[in-house]
Amino acid sequence: MPTRDTPWPAGTPCWVDYGAADVDAAKEFYGQLLGWEYSGGDPEFGGYLNASRNGRAASGLGPLTGEGDSPAWTTYFATDDAAATADRIRGAGGQVVVEPMEVGPMGTMVIAVDPQGNAFGLWQGGSHTGAQVYGEPGAYVWNEAAVEDTEAARAFYSAVFGFTYEAVTMEGETDYTTFSTGGDPLGGLGGVHPGLPKGWTTCFGVASTDESVAAVQAAGGKVLLPAEDTEFGRFAVLEDPWGAPFSVMEVPAAG
Repeated sequence: MPTRDTPWPAGTPCWVDYGAADVDAAKEFYGQLLGWEYSGGDPEFGGYLNASRNGRAASGLGPLTGEGDSPAWTTYFATDDAAATADRIRGAGGQVVVEPMEVGPMGTMVIAVDPQGNAFGLWQGGSHTGAQVYGEPGAYVWNEAAVEDTEAARAFYSAVFGFTYEAVTMEGETDYTTFSTGGDPLGGLGGVHPGLPKGWTTCFGVASTDESVAAVQAAGGKVLLPAEDTEFGRFAVLEDPWGAPFSVMEVPAAG
């Protein structure tokens, strides 16, 4: 299954992390659900942990840092120049919440929101190049945004990352597109649906969607969209016990 040990191309979703209200409880929940092991947590990096699957970095997890913030997953896009990309975000009408910040030798991060208030991040890799595993159980397989104004959102992300878009026909979707920088699709962008998450969300690969749904419910989470079969795999939208949405997709195990 896919692994990567070099920096991701600019504009690619390259990392996801979770801001936790209760770090220990979140570690246990996601560790059980996705088979993660953890390293890091040093005070000098704010207690930030790296979650790994079979020894390869899959995501990050750390305590919430902003007063009033809610637990949530953040999608980070790779950049070769964090400062220049931050300038493009501002120029396109977005806001930079955390200015380019060096995280030791590991890289440079930025937190921003688009003009519709949807949060995302940038990562300019150093010794930490981003996710080393993807597209398999225990790793992210897809990142997408649900937005109020799809046309405006596509214009914004095109200005920032150079995205081009391709319409996708799916049941229940009238304005869904994938985005890319000229190659394979990198993620998706579509409209908001009642009862489902708004903004950027992450879909994780799992060995069994039905078992994952049951595990989330048993741990106190919720089902926002029941498991259903799609042309891409069996899929469900969930909410963890602290109210953070994410989705799962049944994908083949690493081989």
